[in-house]
Amino acid sequence: MEQISIVLVEPQGPINVGSVCRAMMNFGFSELRLVTPCDGFRSLDARRMALKAEAILHQATIFPSLNAALADCHLAFGTTRRFGKYREDFLSPEDAAEQALAQPTNAQTAFVFGREDRGLHNSELDLCHAFITIPTDDDYPSMNLSHAVALVLYELHKKFSQNAPTANENQLPAQASDIENMFQHMRRTLLEAEYLDPQNPDHILRSFRRLFGRSGLSEREVRILQGLWSRIDWIEGQRKKLSEGK
Repeated sequence: MEQISIVLVEPQGPINVGSVCRAMMNFGFSELRLVTPCDGFRSLDARRMALKAEAILHQATIFPSLNAALADCHLAFGTTRRFGKYREDFLSPEDAAEQALAQPTNAQTAFVFGREDRGLHNSELDLCHAFITIPTDDDYPSMNLSHAVALVLYELHKKFSQNAPTANENQLPAQASDIENMFQHMRRTLLEAEYLDPQNPDHILRSFRRLFGRSGLSEREVRILQGLWSRIDWIEGQRKKLSEGK
């Protein structure tokens, strides 16, 4: 459980931040990461809501971007209520908890929550390996931020209390920073090879993100893919030299 981080992206209300801290302490979690939080996120209102969890609030790490907040993570779950063509294979909080606790004990896992009014952008969900949605009533589907965090933490705590599946220590997933570097290399390579549409390269790339996200890339697999893109880069460079020489 110490390897699980709660990440709040641009939280807009100090009271919600304090409430999240309280929920984290309720269920035994302490690692809070905040991406460009609102002014006063450590204000008196936030501390009053946190109560005995005020230490979590003061020890929260601040990041300038979600990319930076997830750099050392091996698995990231993004939460969303909006459904679209790039948001497939949703997990319930219970299924996500089971998957998270099945990771190697030294793997860093993040649960990412978006803004109270707009949630996570597509570009931010691209940085996550899996999506979580909480089934709610259609008449009022949007949940309060701290309530959504509490529900996910409850499922994690419940699974942990029931003895999570034994993790395989030899299969440590790749860190998010390495995976994102691989995707950016892939994007450049496939654009140069004219495989991606230059007007909308992320359309196909998001499908690859979902594909690799489902499989869960290891460090070795990321190195193999980086080697593939480098080889394609070399071949494409040779092809262009031959074309220019004609």
